[in-house]
Amino acid sequence: VKQGRHGKVTGGGMSEEETLSRRRVAQLRRWSTETPAAERREPKMASHQPPTAPPNGTEYHLAYPRNYRFIIDNTDACKSRTPLLVLLVPVAPHNLEARQAIRQTWGNQSVVQGEEVHTLFMLGITEGDGAEQVQEEIKQENLKYGDLIQSNFLDSYINLTIKTMVIMDWLATRCPTAAYGMKVDSDMFLNIDNLVLMLKRPDIPKENYLTGMLMFDRPVVRSKDSKWYVPEELLSDSTYPPYTLGMGYIFSNDLPGKFVEISKSIKPFNIEDAYVGMCMKRLGLQLTSPPDPSQFKAYSTGYDRCEYSRIITYILGTSEELIRYWTDLKRPEPPC
Repeated sequence: VKQGRHGKVTGGGMSEEETLSRRRVAQLRRWSTETPAAERREPKMASHQPPTAPPNGTEYHLAYPRNYRFIIDNTDACKSRTPLLVLLVPVAPHNLEARQAIRQTWGNQSVVQGEEVHTLFMLGITEGDGAEQVQEEIKQENLKYGDLIQSNFLDSYINLTIKTMVIMDWLATRCPTAAYGMKVDSDMFLNIDNLVLMLKRPDIPKENYLTGMLMFDRPVVRSKDSKWYVPEELLSDSTYPPYTLGMGYIFSNDLPGKFVEISKSIKPFNIEDAYVGMCMKRLGLQLTSPPDPSQFKAYSTGYDRCEYSRIITYILGTSEELIRYWTDLKRPEPPC
């Protein structure tokens, strides 16, 4: 469901955006006042994707974590294994195209630079017309590929922080033997070889490590006209703490459990990547700049084979671009 244009008036006389903002604020207020602190989790808007209006049934949302459970839980993914890296990709249940593109590209390699790497997809549930069919298709997809994790929260943009915290909970409880984890969005080009080479460097910390595209002194948006609006009652600070842009960030695998625990005492707000930054701040930990910050890019301005051979992340527009760029990059000829 796409968000209506700004200014379109609903039956109550408010614009759709105003209605959405009020619903979001009211919901967050309920989480912070009615829900015991030990059971709170929070929603999020993706930091680089335009939001969509929450579908009918957002009221289904319950306080994470105790009221959610895993519907599909690939507990064997890390059993008796010690992967260097586990990639967790939050993706909508219906977005098979993105999952297939990743399976054909950077998610297709289980051994990279001599190191074991796992790629898994994190899904919530859908509802409405066709929901049962979508769920059956997801079950069949997991039987075929064995790489899905699904929890029973409603999969919508407002719940993306829940998705992130479920990822952290899964890593902490199901895959503690991994050395590192990465939350990476489904619209990303990931040069997995360069990432593994970075993590194998002797100077990369093995504990309390969070890196990616670092953001500092970013103002909290107070304009109700903005899709990134956060009301002062949810976050009184005028700027966010340092954080890593949500498109893709890497962390040592001791952090997920710490994030889940510290989040119990942090008032929820609706910007996921900044929320993880707040967890780091409350833990008294500093973000770490990557060895080469230029390897972490945001939006791509066009494909250049030499450039893509050097970077770690880029945001793409389509799954078709991912397959096309990856196929070209893997040609045997030198990239530069």
